[in-house]
Amino acid sequence: MLTALEFTEVPQDESAFRAEIRAFLDDEMQGVPNHIKARSWMGTSEAFSKSLAKKGWLGLTIPKEYGGSGKGFFSRFVLSEELLVAGAPVASHWIADRQSGPLILNFGTEEQRRFYIPKICRGEAFFCIGMSEPSSGSDLASIRTRATKTAQGWLLNGSKIWTTNAHGCHYMIALVRTSGETSDRQKGLSQVIIDLKLPGVTIRPIHDMAGDAHFSEVFFDNVALGPDALVGVEGQGWDQCTAELAFERSGPERIYSSIALLDSWMSCLREQNITDAETCALVGSLVAEMAVLRALSLAVTQKLVNGESPATDASVVKDYGTDYEQKLIRQISTWLGAHPNFIASSDLLQTLGYLEQMGATFSLRGGTREILRGIIARGLGLR
Repeated sequence: MLTALEFTEVPQDESAFRAEIRAFLDDEMQGVPNHIKARSWMGTSEAFSKSLAKKGWLGLTIPKEYGGSGKGFFSRFVLSEELLVAGAPVASHWIADRQSGPLILNFGTEEQRRFYIPKICRGEAFFCIGMSEPSSGSDLASIRTRATKTAQGWLLNGSKIWTTNAHGCHYMIALVRTSGETSDRQKGLSQVIIDLKLPGVTIRPIHDMAGDAHFSEVFFDNVALGPDALVGVEGQGWDQCTAELAFERSGPERIYSSIALLDSWMSCLREQNITDAETCALVGSLVAEMAVLRALSLAVTQKLVNGESPATDASVVKDYGTDYEQKLIRQISTWLGAHPNFIASSDLLQTLGYLEQMGATFSLRGGTREILRGIIARGLGLR
């Protein structure tokens, strides 16, 4: 059920950690233009991910016995927020750190925890998630990729699409059908860990309008998996995905995808001393709305701290957040069109151009508006 979100603040004892992160990022991101920062959590850099690992900042909430730092969810919120606001290239490790590590910790066997999680924390294992399929869209329950039980483990056939950074990852955790038929919906779904170097795995990057290849289509042709590939209990896949998506949909990455544009625009406003009432009102409204979204995301973090499952609340934050990220692009673009005498920097125009191309994807990745609003409606008891 959707419950009231209480106002939450980052604990004061996280201030020193935030200052440490900012000092690190000031050095790492020095001189990086905003149009590159705009790629942030879609930008890959294995070297940067390993630098974070050396600081102990991957697997931040993972217990120390598995190679993590054993910190709390607020520490991770602070780290994620600072990385995204700085425009750091975090895509290489992001899914492994945000979702795959906690998933294996919560549902995996002890052998899986000991094998995969320390590698994630050292920046040696990058994960992608295999959910969407060409024939399923956002309807995950209709997937057709199947893992058939064999004497040696599992035989995997099918395909996944829109898989973020699959071509740069070592492993995939995929939602597959292990029993029943597509008409059985959520029943008979399981998750398996796939080594992407195995014979029969083919990865084809998908290039977007901006010329980047953030996503891939992945094909499985009689891929032989061991019995230890199964995550948790067979048939538990849907519940695992629901828990996993709460991490994906509630974090600050659903707020700050367009912040490089806001920063670049406001920098030009300051340089040209533009302080008319209309412009100040627009800046104020955009910043105020961001503050509200941040407060909602923090409240969801508090639920995680409390041990609650905020799946419905996270869907609200994701839906609201991506709408804001897209609106920010439209409103700054409209303002520029209405002020022909404004001197827009090359960096501002490049940042805007990139985000105008990519902004449409913000409401697709991590669940479409229609899917999210269905989840919210069920949480409110409306369907």
